[in-house]
Amino acid sequence: MTWVLDEQRRMLRDSAQSFLAERAPVSQLRALRDASDALGYSKALWHGFAEQGYSATLVPEAHGGLGLGVAEAGLIAEQIGHTLAATPFLSSAVLCAWLLKTAGSPEQQASWLPRIATAEAVIALAVDEQSRHRPSALRTSAAREGGGWRIDGHKVLVLDGHVADALIVAARADGGIALLCVPQGAPGLQVERTVMVDAHNAARVRFDGVRVGGDALIGSLESGSILLGQTLDVGRVVSSCELLGLADEVFERTVEYLKERKQFDRLIGEFQGLQHRCAELFCDLELTRAIVRQALQAIDDGAADAPLRVAQAKARASLAANRAVQEGVQMHGGIGMTDELEIGLFMKRARVLQELFGDAAYQMDRAALLSGY
Repeated sequence: MTWVLDEQRRMLRDSAQSFLAERAPVSQLRALRDASDALGYSKALWHGFAEQGYSATLVPEAHGGLGLGVAEAGLIAEQIGHTLAATPFLSSAVLCAWLLKTAGSPEQQASWLPRIATAEAVIALAVDEQSRHRPSALRTSAAREGGGWRIDGHKVLVLDGHVADALIVAARADGGIALLCVPQGAPGLQVERTVMVDAHNAARVRFDGVRVGGDALIGSLESGSILLGQTLDVGRVVSSCELLGLADEVFERTVEYLKERKQFDRLIGEFQGLQHRCAELFCDLELTRAIVRQALQAIDDGAADAPLRVAQAKARASLAANRAVQEGVQMHGGIGMTDELEIGLFMKRARVLQELFGDAAYQMDRAALLSGY
């Protein structure tokens, strides 16, 4: 059953909506892009996230956080989708915070979680090694050496990797998967910033004999594969929320345009063909909202079918957002193709989010396998 927003969640959603509309409108992303900003995000905005408690959403109360669930993180991500705010929220405050609170040692949690909560530190997850998401095809290796580990290999599409204080690296080791925390600046670690088409941050990372201590391992080799899968599912469902918020914003802007633009002495919103397209898109978005919320609840409940729910949500959100931005561009006409109109920025962000952690085709194939096909 899809959950309904209670008062606490409505307050969180409304708070994030107001904060982002005031502090991080789409024009801020455009300004960062046009200035070729070295960081790619606003530190003032990120510290504002911490002041509001958003960066502490998944951090347990014992470490200075709010101790909330993935559902609440999803509500914040949904509002981020409305303004395209560039922040380390998904990479650090969601993916790495969830992994550390779930499987980190007491020392790892004490070292990183309070600093994630206060936006003093950014951590990035390094998984993918090729253009398409294939976590089963990891080639980066981690070998035991003395009392620690030696890491060799490379990663691509590491969200916020160039501004991270540490990387959590997925590598093959002794027949299992090792999740290792590597501090920025470690000898043999090379990080190259890559600016994506949506003007958000990513990095290519190379590990050339990088050595870390034995205490860098998060969880165990036996649990590494399961932990990585669970962490990626958290990322998938939260990015689905951002896709949903993005699609909602484009839909709202498009409907407003149909109410204002005149052609043949009539508002174009009066044309039945456009009304039908809007009605179909509205239904598509509501269906997506229900599926995404089911997946959020399944993750927080630790449900056995959570991976299936997440695969369905990511596939549905990717397709719905793609339809929303395409309809938005078409219904705006010629101006919809220009950089002057912000719809294009939403289209580019949607394209990146669709590929992140597996696109619609990947998720539909995964859903089929999980359903026994």
